[in-house]
Amino acid sequence: MSDASHDLTTDRLLLHSWVPGEIDAVLEGRRLPHWAADFPAEGDKMLAGLFPKNPEWFGPYGHRQMIERESGEVVGAIGLFWPPKEGAVEFGYGVAPSRWRRGYATEAARALVAHALAAPGVHTVCAKASLDNPASIRVLEKAGLVPWPGDDLEPGLTRFRIQAG
Repeated sequence: MSDASHDLTTDRLLLHSWVPGEIDAVLEGRRLPHWAADFPAEGDKMLAGLFPKNPEWFGPYGHRQMIERESGEVVGAIGLFWPPKEGAVEFGYGVAPSRWRRGYATEAARALVAHALAAPGVHTVCAKASLDNPASIRVLEKAGLVPWPGDDLEPGLTRFRIQAG
């Protein structure tokens, strides 16, 4: 299911598609030796529970582990909530606290956004952030996304987007 040809490489990260056995490990609470000591986080565990209903997340436009190239450790996750709806696809991410403030989220977001905008039928990539998480808002801004107002958001959230062209 996972294919190295789907990998995205940045200066410091390898964004590698999840494989079912690793999702199983998250769901079962097993730690794998190539994970950072503080990975996975609660958000990763919640997301892993959604994979069985979304098998396309294992594909080329799905969810990926953020692997720190220097250490080989999984230090976070990022992914597209595939398939797109009306040409728009949302993404989300998380980085292990031990790797915060290193720019990994921005680096991964830029690569994933570029990948998504090159996908067939996608013209908009968007993400939501909590208003009380300024670091996440900065990541989205640094990745080139701009505020995208709307009255359909849950209280406490804001939304950003970037469009092709």
